[in-house]
Amino acid sequence: MSDFKISGVVPPVVVPDTADHQLDVPSFERLINYMIDAGVDGLFFLGSSGEVVFSTDARRDEVLREAVRIVDGRVPVMAGIIDTETERVIEQGKRAEALGVDALVATAPFYAIGGAVEAEEHFRCLHDALSLPIFAYDIPVCVHTKLPWKLLAKLGAEGVLAGVKDSSGDDVSFRYLCQENERLGHPMSILTGHEVVVDGAYLSGADGSVPGLANVEPHGYVRMWKAAQAGDWATAKAEQDRLNDISHIFDVTSGLVGYAGGVGAFKTALMLMGIFDSNTMPRPVKAMEGANVEAVAAVLRANGLL
Repeated sequence: MSDFKISGVVPPVVVPDTADHQLDVPSFERLINYMIDAGVDGLFFLGSSGEVVFSTDARRDEVLREAVRIVDGRVPVMAGIIDTETERVIEQGKRAEALGVDALVATAPFYAIGGAVEAEEHFRCLHDALSLPIFAYDIPVCVHTKLPWKLLAKLGAEGVLAGVKDSSGDDVSFRYLCQENERLGHPMSILTGHEVVVDGAYLSGADGSVPGLANVEPHGYVRMWKAAQAGDWATAKAEQDRLNDISHIFDVTSGLVGYAGGVGAFKTALMLMGIFDSNTMPRPVKAMEGANVEAVAAVLRANGLL
């Protein structure tokens, strides 16, 4: 079993871009310090919110190098090594290890059609080839393979996986996984990626959360975690309800889909709050402008963030 354990709030860090699509290091530093100062328990770089699939190898290395430098050991650094197939993921993992991160996060393989058998062998290959703890990232909407809870529990019990970052939307599977992980002696750290139902995940036994909205409002997620740890479920629910009001930055815009509306809302909010210098998106995604920026601003203003 892995000795690496993590719990609490571990935001998937949004990456700021300059107008010419370079890494905006000063904005990156402001965001990282903003979340650490709020009391987060770790940071996850190069996840879905962190432009991983838009990034060249050189860009991934730059993001991780700057992240490790800025974090400077204050919290654990988790790095996404997401790529299409096993050999490419191993290459990403070796470079991330050399850059000094603390744990690795990988999805099932994608593009080439596979299933649970291939996913199991994939994670075993990663464990054999890499030295850092590995978290399975369950996000079937993007990779088209749902990681079965029984498989995840088995790999955790055998020490292949140190944890799971669940963004599957399958609350039944998630609950079963938490229960089985407990029966097995809690070998894995299980984190939810569903930012609008984190309180329910904690009640199910989650060890923590990976909420994208914590880039914009980390304090509420930190307070919710502390309330859940204290068994104060009324406060946890109240914090979740307040955060959900802020999450409407996703649905007040028009004409946007997917990454443009989701991460685009994060970047626009961070720009309006003065943390990012711009809301530039990776190509080919267009940045929010005009009425959509005003709509996000109205939500932030209504919730005391502007």
